[in-house]
Amino acid sequence: MTTTQEHIVRRSILRRPTASKVPEVAVVFWVTKALTTGMGESASDFLVHSMAPVLAVALGAVAFTGALSIQFWARRYVPWIYWLTVAMVGVFGTMAADVLHVGFGVPYFASSAFFALALALVFILWYRTEGTLSIHSIHTTRREVFYWAAVMTTFALGTAAGDMTAVTLHLGYLNSGIMFAVVIAIPALAWRLGLNSVLTFWFAYVVTRPFGASFADWMGVSPERGGLDLGPGPVSLALVVLIIGFVAYLTVARRRDAAADQAPSGIEIENQATAVPARAEP
Repeated sequence: MTTTQEHIVRRSILRRPTASKVPEVAVVFWVTKALTTGMGESASDFLVHSMAPVLAVALGAVAFTGALSIQFWARRYVPWIYWLTVAMVGVFGTMAADVLHVGFGVPYFASSAFFALALALVFILWYRTEGTLSIHSIHTTRREVFYWAAVMTTFALGTAAGDMTAVTLHLGYLNSGIMFAVVIAIPALAWRLGLNSVLTFWFAYVVTRPFGASFADWMGVSPERGGLDLGPGPVSLALVVLIIGFVAYLTVARRRDAAADQAPSGIEIENQATAVPARAEP
């Protein structure tokens, strides 16, 4: 195979259409997304304090890579695969943001600005290449690559922004969570008033990260840090159980909808029952 042929094959794979690889955006989507953000925050904190931080980050990277590989391998949206990938992005995205601050001493203001610029770059490249940022158009491998690059960056940005408000601005985790809950209402209201749905979606997607993470930190950290002192381990475990419950619901609902779509309608059944069989030619 020549170099030109290899290039053509590679481009055809990236553009090969598939079934939709992302879920429908509804209330249950946002609830599950918020739970994964909190789980990612608390699980990351638990891992880096339970073992050597380097080992924890390495394990997070392996889990993230494995989940993302399964997601790309799937030919359609599968609830447990998709949300497993989001959860692993939550864990590893938290670690990536924390590495800049804890490992390299980068201030939260600077890391937030860095990840904001990185997200802007992903969106610019995505739009210039595909002409859309809509998640309803994730039907090719290349668009899915852009989508997960954006998701990963939003998690890192949200982590840095949440820590910036809670720690640098001294709002504390509970007040930060309440503040981001109010901020989330902005894109929801704007969408109802007719603002661009793609813009409002990604705005809300970014903000749900510090919203969920702030409340998870508030439940896990010590009273000296303004928390409930439940511990990151129990908090992450409780959130995992809730996520499993919502994913199970989404799986059952998807199967029910698929069965309903495949079942013949009442009109079709009536037409089949009343149809007159054709006479055989003599």
